[in-house]
Amino acid sequence: MSFQEQYRQKVRSAAEAASEVRNDDTIVVPTGVGEPPVLLGALSERRRELRGVRIAQILPLASYGYFDPETVDHVRHLGYFLGGASRPGAQQGWIETLACNFSELPQMIRRGITPADVVFSMASPMDEHGFFALSLGADYTMAAVERARAVVLEVNPTVPFAHGSCHVHVSQVTAIVESDAPLREVGLPAIGPVQEAIGGYVAEMIEDGSTLQIGYGGIPDAVVMQLRHKRDLGIHTEMMGDGLLSLIEHGAVTNRRKNFQPGKAIATFALGSAKLYRYIHRNPAFELHPADFTNDPFIASRNDKLVSINATLQIDLFGQCGSESLGATPYSGTGGQSDFVRAANRSVGGQSFIVLPSTAKDGRISRIVPTLEPGTLVSTSKNDVNYVVTEFGVAQLRGKSMRERARALIAIAHPDFRAQLTEQAGRLKLV
Repeated sequence: MSFQEQYRQKVRSAAEAASEVRNDDTIVVPTGVGEPPVLLGALSERRRELRGVRIAQILPLASYGYFDPETVDHVRHLGYFLGGASRPGAQQGWIETLACNFSELPQMIRRGITPADVVFSMASPMDEHGFFALSLGADYTMAAVERARAVVLEVNPTVPFAHGSCHVHVSQVTAIVESDAPLREVGLPAIGPVQEAIGGYVAEMIEDGSTLQIGYGGIPDAVVMQLRHKRDLGIHTEMMGDGLLSLIEHGAVTNRRKNFQPGKAIATFALGSAKLYRYIHRNPAFELHPADFTNDPFIASRNDKLVSINATLQIDLFGQCGSESLGATPYSGTGGQSDFVRAANRSVGGQSFIVLPSTAKDGRISRIVPTLEPGTLVSTSKNDVNYVVTEFGVAQLRGKSMRERARALIAIAHPDFRAQLTEQAGRLKLV
């Protein structure tokens, strides 16, 4: 049977494809734009028929019918990483979250540590060899394809066909739903004076020929905007966005000086504009790979001069980063922050930056605190943190004593809080 005949035999309506889901299934959905809106809408329609179903995903971009506290016994969301759509439910307690480093998630799925019964994913049109590309999220989804009982693809002509390790053959697919829903676009976050100041400090320290990992958020993007004058930068990151694309367009990123995978930008998912998605399409200079490749510290650190730039919500005077919760209140997730901090530390000539504004709540609260509030999830260990940057400067922590760390962090806190932090540090025997 030809690939085209196999394709035609597997085409279903969205409602028919959603019937592949059984009670107690875990459905794996790709990160962000890789979520299939037509399929998830059809599943939402039958949510009251099901029981014990979980939909596992990083960073959902839309609220579907199953984002409903009244139907959590039927279908509920499992957040690998929270976003605006899933954060309220997690904070109210009816959305669950999973604790793990992004690099470990594919292997956890392959080994059955975290289940993957069904895959729902956006995909490109099939090529002449019978392959679809999951061009918006190889992430953990490729591992789930290997494990799942049913693989259901929402095939959309606007999804690019990427190079890399993100391809699924028609013989692996259970059902196909054809869709022309426009791809969601995510713009660059607003950047103000604080973000610009932080970006300036980091940009000054990044050398030509460095390879970049840029985390999610406004401050990492502010750094990117100030790197356009650099030369021969490379990309090995988890998220490919429009900020990094702008560096390619300005000639700052060439990937030619990468000693590992030279000439190629490497990522595990893409999140941005239609322009970004067009850039990805059949571009041999860009590849998507699963997160156990992109984020593995032992693999990523093969890039010399690897620079990781990630944001945190708060940091204490010991250097512990609380990047995913405010006290016990969940906010985001672990993601790949710890992965890339460790990778940059291992890299020859590497640099790891944790970035944050000095205050929150319009200046009423210091983000540099004596100790993290009880219940705060420590995302990045004090043993791994190196450079910490606020709008007031850079604190270098690695290799420093606890007292030296505390003094360095107080020096980059907002001036309004330095005396108070010094007094609190004294009580902790840190000054």
